[in-house]
Amino acid sequence: MNYVVHHWNFDPTLVVVLLTVVAHEMGLSRLRTRSLPARTRRRRRNSILFYAGLASLVISIQSPLDYWAGEYFFVHMLTHLILSFLAPALIVAGAPWIPLLFALPVGLRRSIGRYVYLSPGARGFRALGQAVRSPWTALVSFNATMLLWHIPSLFELSERNAFVHIWLMHTSFLVTGVLFWLQIIPSHPMKPSRGPLFQAGAIVITNLAMTVLAIAMSILTAVSWYANYAHLPGVTLAPFADQQIGAAILWVCGDFWAFPALYIIVRRALEDGGSLGNVLDHLMKRDAGPTVDSFRAGRLGDAPARPIDSSEG
Repeated sequence: MNYVVHHWNFDPTLVVVLLTVVAHEMGLSRLRTRSLPARTRRRRRNSILFYAGLASLVISIQSPLDYWAGEYFFVHMLTHLILSFLAPALIVAGAPWIPLLFALPVGLRRSIGRYVYLSPGARGFRALGQAVRSPWTALVSFNATMLLWHIPSLFELSERNAFVHIWLMHTSFLVTGVLFWLQIIPSHPMKPSRGPLFQAGAIVITNLAMTVLAIAMSILTAVSWYANYAHLPGVTLAPFADQQIGAAILWVCGDFWAFPALYIIVRRALEDGGSLGNVLDHLMKRDAGPTVDSFRAGRLGDAPARPIDSSEG
């Protein structure tokens, strides 16, 4: 029980999360007065996913999980997976963007909208937004963030410096995770800009990067990479064994998220395309072949008319 009730900490992120929840509820309240009941219920269901994502974020950085992450590397890997995969995926699925926008007063909301979308002075901002939302930017930044923060020098810097740990490492995991999952999960009013081929490729590439990192930390080395986990008081687990367990978690969890995501993408493509053949034709950018019914109809239409025998009644 001590593992659950002890070692909670206060992180400034909690203030940001609470303010976000308040703003989201204000937006939902304003939207409720001008929306159909069905849309209101849908937004409430989405809010549950959004709040679950925020809760997983808080748990990863303020619960005893964060404390034990300083003692054991494999626990640290668990927090990284929560920050990179679980929390961002739930936030994107929760589609909080419109409710958060409606938390602003109507005058301020319209002024910001006119400036961002219509003002010539905001062209650079719009170009930057398009670059950040690019599928390739999301894929590269997500994988680069995961790999770079596991370089021993950067990892140890984050352990020595609280600002680097909280505001650079954690924020980069969360932000690039959200950008990545926006390419996979529809999040009203945003939709993935690329089709199932890119989405499946992004998942495979990311899973491969996780596997390579796990192999490098467990099989291709015989020593612990991170000196800050060596000779910790009260920790009897050998640093290299600790690192191997963390690598195994990274490896196995990669499959746990990748295969369900691929299944959802393939199922969504089949629902939109109608059949596996149509999906493949769309991916190969070729016209689909005629169906059996259209082929038969064409054959019957091309058949020459049989002359009428006057003897037939």
